[in-house]
Amino acid sequence: MNRYLNSFLNLLRIKDLRKKLIFTAAIFTVFRFVAHVPVPGVNLPALQSLFASNQLLGLLDIFSGGTLANFSIMALGLGPYINASIVLQLLTMIFPKLEELSKEGEFGREKINQYTRFLTIPLAAVQSVGMLMLLKNQGILSFANPLALISMVITMIAGTILLMWFGELLTEYGLGNGISLLIFAGIVGRLPVSLMQTASVSQIINPMNIIAFAVMSLLVIVGIVYVNEAARQIPIQYARRIRGSRQTGGQTTHLPLRVNQAGVIPIIFAVSLVLMPSMVGRYLQQMPNAKVIAIASKITNFFDPNNAPYHIIYFLLVIAFTYFYTAVTFNPEKISEDIKKHGGFIPGIRPGKPTADYLSYVLNRITLAGAIFLGLIAILPSIVRYMTNITTMTIGGTGILIVVSVILEISKNLESQLIMRNYEGFLKE
Repeated sequence: MNRYLNSFLNLLRIKDLRKKLIFTAAIFTVFRFVAHVPVPGVNLPALQSLFASNQLLGLLDIFSGGTLANFSIMALGLGPYINASIVLQLLTMIFPKLEELSKEGEFGREKINQYTRFLTIPLAAVQSVGMLMLLKNQGILSFANPLALISMVITMIAGTILLMWFGELLTEYGLGNGISLLIFAGIVGRLPVSLMQTASVSQIINPMNIIAFAVMSLLVIVGIVYVNEAARQIPIQYARRIRGSRQTGGQTTHLPLRVNQAGVIPIIFAVSLVLMPSMVGRYLQQMPNAKVIAIASKITNFFDPNNAPYHIIYFLLVIAFTYFYTAVTFNPEKISEDIKKHGGFIPGIRPGKPTADYLSYVLNRITLAGAIFLGLIAILPSIVRYMTNITTMTIGGTGILIVVSVILEISKNLESQLIMRNYEGFLKE
């Protein structure tokens, strides 16, 4: 306890880190304030009643940070931006020009980010129109003419752009990845509401079920921390070199390959995709064509969070995105070339391509374990929630995973910066 208290006090003493902490808190405050600014023309009591009775919409509200139940100007959340990122990353693997652009360092990444921002706008427009028409058919939203609809769509697009800007500001000036931090802030902001709802219905729920749910949540947190901290240490030996009368090299270091190399990003991507068919299906159910309604009903039932296919697809998407994001962020060929360039080698493995193949082999094996764990964590608490009949705690394993992962990421980032500044002070002395 004293260690964490001392770390926090050291954090406040360092001017740069103190600025990052204050900036992050300021963005969170503005985000939570804007999350309660509603789009005009919405029957909020009827909307909140609809969200309370629909688990799918409740899960969507969790990942929008409560902006959807309030139908604020940020009701779309970061969904369009995340979907645009997925599309751009897939296109990068298909089109050679985009792949070359992604390898051009900071300039290439900035260009791809710019394309992602441009793609976010039409995706936000499509999602906002679909959401507004769905609410209109439910009798929750009313608008007199097409101009009112257009103004609502523009307002929701502007809210998404504002939220996207907040995320980029947090990434540049805050304590970590801005997208993860905003989703984290939204989940934590909705947690008191879920707890109050659970307390209000606790009289009709078996107390043993609540205890079982709490124990399961604790085990999930412990498992997340354990897997996030787990890593395979690859030994790297550096050859001895003689320069004049000095001898350099000869030391042994380790290359850590984390079991959960992709962090929380696969969960965010998987949730964005697995919830989309249900939203499209609910919108198509309002069409006048009987065949379209029948197909939409099948899609909606197939992707219902209460049914097994939803969990199976969710589980497989988490595994797929874990491998995909790991492949994007960790390049064995580049790591192998860097090791060779600095005179290093893995004992028993030849430098160059054999080293890259060995790193790929090890990474694929440990990523499989991490991906399966992420998939199980994502669906297991939801299944337990259905078994215990505690439906008000809609956060589930996905929310716990994101919250714990973001906290671990922030703590590691702060600890590394504290250590770096300690070394800087030592060198100055």
